[in-house]
Amino acid sequence: MTTDFRQAIVDKIDENRDYAIEFLRQMISIPSVTGDEAAIQRFVAEHMRKVGLEVDIWETDWEELKKHPGYRPVARGYENRPNIVATAKGSGGGRSLLLNGHTDVIPVGDGSGWSDDPWSAAVREGRIYGRGSADMKSGVAAHILAVEFLKKLGLTTKGDVYINVVIDEEVSGHGTLDTVIRGYKADAGISGETSDLAVQPACIGRIWFEITVQGKPAGVQKRYEGVSGIELGYKIVKALQELEDERVATVTHPLYPNALDSLPCLIGSFQAGAYPSAFPDSAVLRGSIGTVPGEDHEGVKQSLVDKIAEVAKTDEWMKDHPPVVRFVGYDAEASEIAQDHPIVETLCRVYKEHTGKDPEISGRQGAADTRFLNKYADTPTVIFGPGSTSVMHANDEYVSIEDYIDAIKVMALTIAEWCGVEEQRG
Repeated sequence: MTTDFRQAIVDKIDENRDYAIEFLRQMISIPSVTGDEAAIQRFVAEHMRKVGLEVDIWETDWEELKKHPGYRPVARGYENRPNIVATAKGSGGGRSLLLNGHTDVIPVGDGSGWSDDPWSAAVREGRIYGRGSADMKSGVAAHILAVEFLKKLGLTTKGDVYINVVIDEEVSGHGTLDTVIRGYKADAGISGETSDLAVQPACIGRIWFEITVQGKPAGVQKRYEGVSGIELGYKIVKALQELEDERVATVTHPLYPNALDSLPCLIGSFQAGAYPSAFPDSAVLRGSIGTVPGEDHEGVKQSLVDKIAEVAKTDEWMKDHPPVVRFVGYDAEASEIAQDHPIVETLCRVYKEHTGKDPEISGRQGAADTRFLNKYADTPTVIFGPGSTSVMHANDEYVSIEDYIDAIKVMALTIAEWCGVEEQRG
């Protein structure tokens, strides 16, 4: 790609800065909590049609999805929750690229703790606020606008570009899995997940679990005859801390130098008893455990089961009444591609040419849909997005406007570099 082409792309985006900001604000203002994605998906699909892209929009066949080895049980189906792939058809002779992102977001509750309405898309001090601003409507918007601005410049890519906008990422990732089932793949992919503009060839895995302990019932007056679920549960909490300590001391990965941050193993919910004046004879503990690429996903689960069994054997009650461990809810494998993969090298080179700085190359401290593209679609996918993992899911979630604009530029330049471009004729 010539220097003139690169400068023209950057100038076009700068000229449309206000347009880009308003487009993202429109996306943020549409509530799209997981399960209620219809409105945002319709908005995105219609915009991409107007841009001139071929838009494939479909609803997942839940029964067919269940047949895939990547499927994880979920509580609801996918009626009126469509996935999208918009295609910018290439002229031929170039490499294809799939741009992946999700529009579903986590709940906002009653909005308390927010400075503004969570859907206000308020602009303050160089930031756009609102649920989904970081995670990850800014990444999706950057993908769409990168392709749109290339088209407005009269540039056609040689390779096909697919903009994949999915639902249900926050619960299962099934939107991306269904994209794979539908047959979409490319020579490489870029996920716009939160990365603070770091280039991330890897993401951690996350396993949710539930542990039930059953003590011995007793009346309040004869409480000393019972076995407290709270006391048993506290022993489980300590066991999980021991497991985390063991994993932090032994599990390593070059993209995750701080194992303490990358390998959380914690109880996030502890429920015991049912009434203030009743003896708490049982408890249910729920938590999660993080994994890094290269680990045996099922083996990590087994290590947790073994740890609980180990602590139960040392307890006079639990050795005969062992806790029940179940793996329920979110279950995502860690994933990575090689740091020297051509899509990683291209993205890094473009970033440095644009910013004058070497990009940070790291592993994402969160799960990502890249696991499906890497494992099942033969589409090596790297993560690069404007949002920050540190503020995703938080009250007053925001994205930096400068990071968002830079992301659009880097994405457009990377598309042009990876796929090749030529001026439209006629």
